Amino acid sequence: MSSARTYLDHNATSPARPAVREAMVHALCVAGNASSIHAEGRRARAAIEQARDEVAALVGAASQDIIFTSGGTEAANTLLAGGLSFHGAQPARLVVLATEHPCVLEGHGFARDRVSHAPVNGDGVVDLDWLRADLDANGPALLALQLVNSETGVIQPVAAAADLIHAGGGVLVCDAVQAAGKLPLDMAAHGADAMFISAHKIGGPQGVGAIALGGGFVTLDTRLLRGGGQERGARAGTENVAGISGFGVAARIAATELEHNVNHCRELQHLAERRLREIAPDVVIFGEGAARAPNVTAFAAPGFSAQTLLMQCDLRGIALSSGSACSSGKVRRSHVLEAMGVTKDIAGGAVRISTGWNSTEADIARFADVFAACVAGARERRGALAGA
Repeated sequence: MSSARTYLDHNATSPARPAVREAMVHALCVAGNASSIHAEGRRARAAIEQARDEVAALVGAASQDIIFTSGGTEAANTLLAGGLSFHGAQPARLVVLATEHPCVLEGHGFARDRVSHAPVNGDGVVDLDWLRADLDANGPALLALQLVNSETGVIQPVAAAADLIHAGGGVLVCDAVQAAGKLPLDMAAHGADAMFISAHKIGGPQGVGAIALGGGFVTLDTRLLRGGGQERGARAGTENVAGISGFGVAARIAATELEHNVNHCRELQHLAERRLREIAPDVVIFGEGAARAPNVTAFAAPGFSAQTLLMQCDLRGIALSSGSACSSGKVRRSHVLEAMGVTKDIAGGAVRISTGWNSTEADIARFADVFAACVAGARERRGALAGA
């Protein structure tokens, strides 16, 4: 029996690309602090600025508006601390989508009575009518809206929401962590005043992320890390040159290979969902009625628990997830599915397949074989119990 494992959990973290690893090793060999003015320091600074250009190109921002962070969580906490302003105005309240990532739901700086949770429909898409009514009744807000949901892959109408927010004098922060490398990103087209992404979701290293500001009249007055003047005074601390260098390479590859990656992952998505339906015709695919990212299939087969299926897959060499890696580890009901109105019995069986740059049809076939064996085994057990 082969010891090779099948990795289908790219939304949790995507394995580092070979070119990323090479860039990081090279950067680790550069002896210099990027704040130093000698030749070694200038080389380190050059590596950071090259990466800044590459990340900016990926999200459609200006290089000077990119701020490197330790990841998506720090970026979200910084942007939602209450210091983001547009034309000098800082919204006094926050609106967050009920299906947002925990780093948004739990990582803001607003008092509880100044936070509203925007509902979603059964496919997980924001209720724009609710948002319009909320803005009319309560005035300007800072809206946090995830472009692609990490659990279901559902794509939000960020541009339409931005039109509503801006008409009411508010600001929009877009979590594009799961969209990078899977959808075209352009801050102006999306109407985002600020956006953040994370390196390890696009084949870069863990522990590195970036904030992109909209430029012009968008300012960030809150700093979580204070000290030196790194990152143009927006984030203190000696820069992670190796991590940032790897991030830059991953961003460049994600941008140049976007079309190929989208087409490849979409083919795998269609294959996976076709096999799921062949094996278990009553399978539920979450968010199926909405636009979804090409690399995600979140599903549940009635009568199966997520914990059992994940364990069976893991024992057979397949890595899957039951949802956001930041809120799992313990398998529990997803707040995303709860907000979508999914019943407890179905939500308890929710499993996510997420593919990426090194996924193959063989990976999907191997998963399907294991899933089929699990379904057949469960049917045999139920049959035996019924006949007892």
